[in-house]
Amino acid sequence: MYEAITIKDIAKALGLSTSTVSRALRGSHEISSDTKKLVIEYAEQFNYRPNPIALSLKERRSRSIGVVVCEIANNFFSQAINGIESIAYNRGYHVIISQSHESYEREVVNVEHLASRSVDGLLVSLSAETDKIEHFKKLHDKGFPIVFFDRITDEIETHKVVADNYMGAYNATQHLIDAGYTKIAHLTSSAHLSISIERLNGYKAALQDNNIPFNEAYIRNCNHGGMIFNELEDAVKSLVTLKDKPDAIFSAGDRLTISCLRVLKALGLKVPDDIALVGFSNSSFGELITPGLTTVKQPAAEMGQTATELLIKLIESKRAVTEFEKITLQTELIVRDSSAKKIKSKPGKAKKVAG
Repeated sequence: MYEAITIKDIAKALGLSTSTVSRALRGSHEISSDTKKLVIEYAEQFNYRPNPIALSLKERRSRSIGVVVCEIANNFFSQAINGIESIAYNRGYHVIISQSHESYEREVVNVEHLASRSVDGLLVSLSAETDKIEHFKKLHDKGFPIVFFDRITDEIETHKVVADNYMGAYNATQHLIDAGYTKIAHLTSSAHLSISIERLNGYKAALQDNNIPFNEAYIRNCNHGGMIFNELEDAVKSLVTLKDKPDAIFSAGDRLTISCLRVLKALGLKVPDDIALVGFSNSSFGELITPGLTTVKQPAAEMGQTATELLIKLIESKRAVTEFEKITLQTELIVRDSSAKKIKSKPGKAKKVAG
């Protein structure tokens, strides 16, 4: 039967006291660097992990972190949660995950429930419906540790971790322009979300830098982030049936992009022959489908790891923290066939859209 190695086991093996080993593992300045190195290397070799129950009793903390996201099934958030859990586990914290399913009311209930369960802090990515954040302000004003990631708010002063949504959107739009597309539509989530604002601004900037007029008729907001299929279906149909219809779509989310592809296929439109597509997506399906999907990939796992490290710093700080960081991580444009160079259409009948 497997038994986890304990501080007592490490102390016995190295001929040290348990208090010395404990302080060495915590990085105490009272312990010499050589002893710390010896203890940490032994602990890593034999896969030592702190006992969360023992720590919680000693420190009067639950050793648990609450995570609030829209949905775990979202590829971006599942990767971010992997990053969160990797750091939390190594630091002796449990992770409790709740899903808002893009509902403000559900987010409020989840936050209240997690706080009532005495989690030590929260990692939060706001729901698509959330435009009021009093439920977070109440906790934050009491000194409760909160770190926002991906979908953030400027109304609370705390640590935040985001992707460079502006440049990600700019590069995606510029790539389409370089490929010969000039009538580029933008399919996005709720207009008030931080990621929606930043991606829209990047899209607009690329158009402006290439002297392409911004066309409001090419913007479609899906207020539930693609979770309600009919909402997205109506948005895509309304774009491709415009008199001056777009020749490309830049879709700003995982679920939005997948559902957009589904609608285009149902309408009998071929990508990229009839309309090009670039997505903001961390899904692996982009390389598996034909044609392969050009995507802006976000460092989701790194975002989760960084946010967790910042939250644990807040939780474990002995003094009130008054200086906060906003960390911006770079995105990567992965070019595949869905945005292949535009072929000039030959004179003839225009393609009729089904539905």
